[in-house]
Amino acid sequence: MSKAKVATVWLDGCSGCHMSFLDIDELLLDLADKIELVYSPLVDNKVFPDMADVTIVEGAVSSEEDLHKIKHVRAHTRVLIALGDCAVTGNVPSMRNVFPLDKIYNRAYTENATENVGTPTSLVPPLLSKVRPVHQVVTVDVYVPGCPPPASLIGRVILDVLAGNIPDVRAKFG
Repeated sequence: MSKAKVATVWLDGCSGCHMSFLDIDELLLDLADKIELVYSPLVDNKVFPDMADVTIVEGAVSSEEDLHKIKHVRAHTRVLIALGDCAVTGNVPSMRNVFPLDKIYNRAYTENATENVGTPTSLVPPLLSKVRPVHQVVTVDVYVPGCPPPASLIGRVILDVLAGNIPDVRAKFG
């Protein structure tokens, strides 16, 4: 039996969803027989594969780098899972949407800076004018709400997707 190629991606979020993923405990051992983790901030692979069977995305789309990454990931993924409230709704990262981008840059890089005052022109990816949940940029196949989602829900969703079922977790919202 061939293993499913699974990737995880971290956009603009806190990594809490990845920590909850790790909290699925002994299920990780069962998954090890079923999946090959081909890309993730949890492993050393630096290049997204030509095709992943399943990609789990944490975080909102808030920078040009996030936008490029999620479009690339979607084009190279069979089933895309939006994991957590940042990916599903924009959640905390989208709180900046009420402020103009120039005011955000000024506050972060001028008003609150004591060294290297001024907006960086390299190394820091430019922000998008608005933070967006993943589904506003690319098609999402499965939504897993929560901040972070409970490990038991993450485990159940992964097992369902690996079995060829697209779970409907709408009852878990709210």
